[in-house]
Amino acid sequence: MGSLLFFAFSWWGIILQAVAIIHFIRRRPDTFWLFVILIGGWLGALVYIALEVIPDAGLLRQSFKVFPRRSRIRELESAILDNPSAGNYEELADLYLEEANYARARRYYDQSISIRTDSPDPFYRRAIAAIRMADYAAAVPDLERVVSEDTQYDFHGAAGLLAHVYANTGQPEKAAKLFQEVTKISTSSETYYNYACFLASRERPAEAREWAERLLDKRRNMPGYLRRRERPWFRKANALLSRLPA
Repeated sequence: MGSLLFFAFSWWGIILQAVAIIHFIRRRPDTFWLFVILIGGWLGALVYIALEVIPDAGLLRQSFKVFPRRSRIRELESAILDNPSAGNYEELADLYLEEANYARARRYYDQSISIRTDSPDPFYRRAIAAIRMADYAAAVPDLERVVSEDTQYDFHGAAGLLAHVYANTGQPEKAAKLFQEVTKISTSSETYYNYACFLASRERPAEAREWAERLLDKRRNMPGYLRRRERPWFRKANALLSRLPA
């Protein structure tokens, strides 16, 4: 009986460790957690699951929205045959942007903008889709239009992206000026990272390191849920630091 219980517990321990390791690989939290999982056995894995996996459930819930989103896409694609309105095209484009289908998103933003141009949002989102496809030149006029209408659009996100596309379209002077203006106001991780990359590309490694470290320093005062959401930017900042001279 005792050996049977030991066998059962050992298998549960292996399963707990496997779950914890898979989550660690996918989410990349602080490295010390890997030692907790490996050295602490099932107990370490259980502690990790309680403190990292369960709080991540809020982020994982986003993945369950895929099915209703795709259902809504099908509805809208049928609806626009009878009602090709700007609103339907824009909603469809937004859904494809969430799906990371950037080519289709851009196509439907084009359709929406061809009907109505009184809102900056489709221009902004079309630019985001273009940036995700590394088509920086196409993003420039859209972002310039948005920022000219509202410099604070999306909490200065539009201005930060405009600086980024300037940097990637051979306009370093414009990029430097706009990055300096935006980073005085915005604390966006994406803006900080893009500015650090721009400085590195201009052979200013000390300043690039400073901005990458500023991004990482934000972790100290972030609530747990936000720190988990920002992990991709922290990983990118660490990767950039590893490439910069000390």
